[in-house]
Amino acid sequence: MSSINDSISNQVETSIEVQLTNRNRKTVFFRGILVVPMAIFIGSFTQSMEAGAAFGGLLFAPALLALLVRGVYPSYVLSFNKSMLELNARISAYALLLTDEYPSIEANPNIKVELPDIEGGAKLNRYLPLVKWLLALPLYIVGVVYVFYGLAVLIFTWFTILFTGKMPAFSADVLLGVTKYWNRVYGYAFLLVTDEYPSFSL
Repeated sequence: MSSINDSISNQVETSIEVQLTNRNRKTVFFRGILVVPMAIFIGSFTQSMEAGAAFGGLLFAPALLALLVRGVYPSYVLSFNKSMLELNARISAYALLLTDEYPSIEANPNIKVELPDIEGGAKLNRYLPLVKWLLALPLYIVGVVYVFYGLAVLIFTWFTILFTGKMPAFSADVLLGVTKYWNRVYGYAFLLVTDEYPSFSL
């Protein structure tokens, strides 16, 4: 097992224990099917909280309104968003072949997402959340390019693991990099936990 961490200042930090060797070829072969129940599970959050939740179940509207009107980021909203982002990360890690460990619906010490300290919202601009989604447009464009790049690497990695039982280190770097990139974008544009513009690098 190897650990690859994200340590960008004032950004969402993602840490995933990546399994490079001793891979379970059988579960890798059926990974696209095995991940479906978890995809349905996380999708149920968005469906059950239509106006308040989006982006994989993350609470956007309550955070936006609380910051805009009161200048406060409610602790319970922050805790929920952190938990949902970690659940997204666990599902992504499994779907992207970074691990053979089936995604848990509870916290997993091998897959962590850390949010910057916002001091209850005191460190955040109250009005910037109104335009962050717009300012993030270049990030979306670059992110889509990364997604297609990651998809090509994922296909290559799938065949490599099936034939060798190992995951190439560069594949782990790319696939984890895409995950970390989008977590930073979510942190800026949708979780609203930072005013620092995310890096474009993987």
